[in-house]
Amino acid sequence: MVGEADLGVEYRPLILDPNDPDDERALAGLRAIPHIEFNDLRGLLAAEFARLNDPPDTGETSDDDRWVYYPWRRSVLVLPGPRTFRAIRLDRNRNKLTRAEQDRLRAVTVGVVGQSVGHAIAYTLAQEAVCGGLRLADFDELELSNLNRVPATLFDIAVNKAIVTARRIAELDPYLPVEVRGGGVDAETADDFVEGLGIVVEECDSLDIKLLIRESARRRRIPLIMETSDRGLLDVERFDLEPDRRPFHGLLGDTGAEQLRGLSTRDKAPYVVGLLGARDLSARMAGSLVEVGETLNSWPQLSGDVVLGAASVATAVRRIGLGRPLRSGRTRVDVEQALDALADPDLDSDEYAADTDSGDPAGTTIDRILVCAQRAPSGGNVQPWSLRTSPQESRFTLDPRHTTAMDIGYRASAVAVGAALYNARVAAAAYDVLGPYEYREEPGLPLTAVLRHGSGTDAVLAADYPYALARETNRRLGYGGQIPAAVLTGLAAAAAAEGAQMRAVADSPGIRAMAAVLAESDRIRYLTPLLHREMFAEMRWPGDDLTDGIDTRSLELAPDERVALQIGRRADVMAQLHSWSAGAALGDYARDRVRSSSAVVALTFTGDPGVEPGELTGYARAGAAVQRLWIQAQRSGLAVQPMSPVFLFSRSRTELDALSPAYADRLATLQGRFLEILEVPEQDSVALVLRLSYAAAASVRSRRRPVPGADIRR
Repeated sequence: MVGEADLGVEYRPLILDPNDPDDERALAGLRAIPHIEFNDLRGLLAAEFARLNDPPDTGETSDDDRWVYYPWRRSVLVLPGPRTFRAIRLDRNRNKLTRAEQDRLRAVTVGVVGQSVGHAIAYTLAQEAVCGGLRLADFDELELSNLNRVPATLFDIAVNKAIVTARRIAELDPYLPVEVRGGGVDAETADDFVEGLGIVVEECDSLDIKLLIRESARRRRIPLIMETSDRGLLDVERFDLEPDRRPFHGLLGDTGAEQLRGLSTRDKAPYVVGLLGARDLSARMAGSLVEVGETLNSWPQLSGDVVLGAASVATAVRRIGLGRPLRSGRTRVDVEQALDALADPDLDSDEYAADTDSGDPAGTTIDRILVCAQRAPSGGNVQPWSLRTSPQESRFTLDPRHTTAMDIGYRASAVAVGAALYNARVAAAAYDVLGPYEYREEPGLPLTAVLRHGSGTDAVLAADYPYALARETNRRLGYGGQIPAAVLTGLAAAAAAEGAQMRAVADSPGIRAMAAVLAESDRIRYLTPLLHREMFAEMRWPGDDLTDGIDTRSLELAPDERVALQIGRRADVMAQLHSWSAGAALGDYARDRVRSSSAVVALTFTGDPGVEPGELTGYARAGAAVQRLWIQAQRSGLAVQPMSPVFLFSRSRTELDALSPAYADRLATLQGRFLEILEVPEQDSVALVLRLSYAAAASVRSRRRPVPGADIRR
């Protein structure tokens, strides 16, 4: 019969495969020992694995399950194979430490010399799985006084410190290779300890060993890290990059290991102060050094400082292991100093300037025409026009200074100019000064819309005047509900009156399909640096000038959406999500709103004979149709929100490549799907997309810049 003495070692568990005859015999021997406990965790861990989002294919089956015997615990755990085990344990970390990064770090073996501070460091490295193996060294046994900083227990007293660390790591991850050098490191064994390591962490008390370890690491071009538990001092010595670098950054000069050997704690103090810097020590640490050998046996180390140091070392190990920049040198992570700098956080204030942009404008008839024109919609509320007037006419000129990357060839700006001209016609009709209008595309001026002042009117246009002034974007979630056929017919007629065609998706499957397309387009907008930058340049926050751009109150954000937008502002976070090919949640805002809609409509046009569909005049005329349909929708009790997919104004693959090089292929696919859902003919161009819904009134309406030269009282 196999006895306990034949099974396992004092710091490593025995991993047994029941498919192996020798291991099966060992298991039979363990089962025959009455006081050895068996605990099968496979069911619990299988349930955890099933709950993972995007679980990896580990390639393991029940044949890879293992029986793990812990001699010091007198227990056997039954676990899944190593790949499944680690997938479950490390899944939550995989955006901070991706699976590919974990695999890369698994090639690194870290040696930790000294298992007081080193215990916390080694355990943290194992917890984070930032190494593929550990080599631990300490000659000393654990004492009660060590429990001021070593996360061990009374049951570990008189056990070698390195063994205590190794056992604790084995109970965290039995598959992680851990090697123990219970005799510590000395002049004869330093080279052997360092050989084959990827990184050395030095946390021993003996100054001569500290120097010997550095000299050995330097000869083998191995980086070395040391954390000193006072004011978060961290030292990095990149002997792999600087093999001629002097140990301890040269702070000990030409002092040799033989001069440091066998020193008492008190005799070490001058060297310790020389290494740490008398001016940089905390007052309590410096005072304690004076008392060593008098009222203190040794210098103090607080457990919190040790744990903080473990976090610092783990971060440095990750950087080195992943090939990220980390130079030689010294830094401090001083929590006490950070606490001295406590301050009130910046608050997201809800205080905005009073909204005075409401009510019917007063002033001359020409002033009223210009103010109504200025109320027209434009992408990002940039108002991409300049307004000029004379007694004979009003001119609305496309202003290229307000363009963005998505405004390809000024097509979005042309739509806005057309909407502004429509509003001007409406106001002119209401005040009986309506005359003819035209669009001009002249050298140096992409597009100018001209409305001549006359003496005519148009009852249909005039009826739109109060609605043009009250027109708003409503981004609230819809209540659902079907739009009556008569209402849709009226909307189509409004578009047709200005020479455009309305294409609508009003069935649930079509709306959901459109929601998926627009959500993915929004994700790409967030993840494309230029588009992201321009999107947030349009946003207006408390304290900003609200006369242009998008007032963030008008986004109608729920609390969780407000938090998401704050994170979405950060370009560094977007770059990280791009690197992971992630960020599906970035489309949630668009997806949720489109799904809550009653219809999604697009305004399309074919172009006049002799005029190419891409010409700005065609887009401007369609812009008038957009505004007329929008007014008709609000008259019918519908909430209206424009949706601007990234690809909306793109008419070629070259333009998509310029817009978002990293996502051009995806945008091309989305654009094709978008046109397919709406059944847009190949020869047609799309001027704008609107979602229509039944919803509560918008909480705020976007303001406009003052009209130059107009004498308006509000």
